[in-house]
Amino acid sequence: MGLVRFRIRELSQEKGWTLKDVSDRAEVPYSTVRHYARSEGLATVDLTSIQKIARSLDVLIEDLMEVVKE
Repeated sequence: MGLVRFRIRELSQEKGWTLKDVSDRAEVPYSTVRHYARSEGLATVDLTSIQKIARSLDVLIEDLMEVVKE
């Protein structure tokens, strides 16, 4: 199973947003956004939350994530 990292911090900074802004706009708990943004690699995620975060950042899920280990 591979690990993925989410580019939430980078993409939100490009927009001048904080992680709290992303959380509010995506309607996803701040703790979830913070966890995904800080993690070096995750094996499992809540896809509904990731979809909401990607939508709020106006990117595709594929653009939000990067594979760090296959």
